[in-house]
Amino acid sequence: MARGVLATVLAVGVVLPAVPVRAAVQAVVCNRYCDGRDAGSAAGDRIAVTSALYGRTFRLHVNDTDAMAWATVDGGQAGDQVWLDRSFDGGRTWAGDSRLGVTTVPAGSTGWRTGQYNVDDWNTTGVGALRACGKAGDRAEISCTSWARSNWNAWDRRTAAATALMMRFDRGTGLFDGNGWWTGANALTAVIDNIRRSGMHSYQYAIASTYDKNVNARQGQFRNEFLDDTGWWGLAWVAAYDVTGDSRYLSTARADADHMYSYWDATCGGGVWWKTDRKNKNAIENSLYIQLNAMLSQRISGDVTYRGRAQQAWTWFQGTGMINGSSLVNDGVNLSTCKNNGDVTWSYNQGVLINALVQLNKLTGDANALSVARRIGDAMTGSTYLSPGGILREPNEPDACSGDGASFKGAAIRGLGVLNAAAGGAYNTYLTRNADSAYSRDRDSLDMYGSHWAGPFAGTNHSCQHSALDLLNAAP
Repeated sequence: MARGVLATVLAVGVVLPAVPVRAAVQAVVCNRYCDGRDAGSAAGDRIAVTSALYGRTFRLHVNDTDAMAWATVDGGQAGDQVWLDRSFDGGRTWAGDSRLGVTTVPAGSTGWRTGQYNVDDWNTTGVGALRACGKAGDRAEISCTSWARSNWNAWDRRTAAATALMMRFDRGTGLFDGNGWWTGANALTAVIDNIRRSGMHSYQYAIASTYDKNVNARQGQFRNEFLDDTGWWGLAWVAAYDVTGDSRYLSTARADADHMYSYWDATCGGGVWWKTDRKNKNAIENSLYIQLNAMLSQRISGDVTYRGRAQQAWTWFQGTGMINGSSLVNDGVNLSTCKNNGDVTWSYNQGVLINALVQLNKLTGDANALSVARRIGDAMTGSTYLSPGGILREPNEPDACSGDGASFKGAAIRGLGVLNAAAGGAYNTYLTRNADSAYSRDRDSLDMYGSHWAGPFAGTNHSCQHSALDLLNAAP
């Protein structure tokens, strides 16, 4: 983690000794106004977060009108210091933006303030956060508030969660958290869904950035050796096409669907292999295959090819018995018996097949497809295994947002949201309960979310964050 002069890594309420290091060169950010503007001219004053140290109170004041903030210290004495740190990656680093506006309490005063500093850098698509820090003049320890930001692009739960997710977008790689691949496809899909749900187009630049920086990666056109990865990206580019109308995204989605089709064969009567090594046939890549083909056919005039593939795959899927007697989807096929392997009913296996069946129903009018989607939706929301206490929980859900499973609930709830719209709001109560629980129990001061929607908050990453954004996008 990067540090500036005297900056110290600490949680709210924890005080550590200062560690002097060389200061980075600070760049002045200019949006509506430039960094350093007098706080006395602020158009608003909302105290976002506070911290305390040796009787001093440090506060982060936010001017939501101009998307700027400043820091104050009160209850101190001459020689005390106060400043701001600014981060463009959700508070993980702040190199080059530490000790902004550092100022010292003058003689005869017990408090002081910094100038105003911009939260974001609109010229470089930097999505930012600030915190107030300070120290007593006669002691080395430092206290910092938690990170916070303005309500610019964050005026409600959904947009705030989208903005928090975009703090984790790596502007260099065009992916999230540096190099998230299939999870990055899900995160981008959540951002696109938020554009459609909220009408906020501020982060639409992420679509072209991701595409341009990665279209030639791996096997090109977002294809690789994992067929489910290819399916996630294909769906992301269908969503991108819907928002932008740019035909190159639809062409890439078609290339992805065709790549998946090239790994459909007669083993166990059909189905797409999970990986190019042809060792497993699972529910996830085949559900994605049905959904992607059905969605492509809806968008291609006169198509019969993708329509036929979607219908063929659904017929095969039903014959495997991967939908068990409890109407939940197990993980895959036992290649010895060509039947349900009885493995874990991961949440995303429910949601992705639900989404696929809703899309198939839209395409063909197949009433059975929608009926099966409803049975799976009812089973998922009523299961004490997947929804204990009525809150979706991934099997073996860890405290830390790590591993593939952190993205699973996002895909699950996205599919349920699509079914909810098709079923006239049948799952409104469940979606609202989950959204309210996550918002009140699993969120920090930056509207970052963790893995446990029932709480408590225990850290975040882009996978947990996009899953929460999927939930907020789906909730009524």
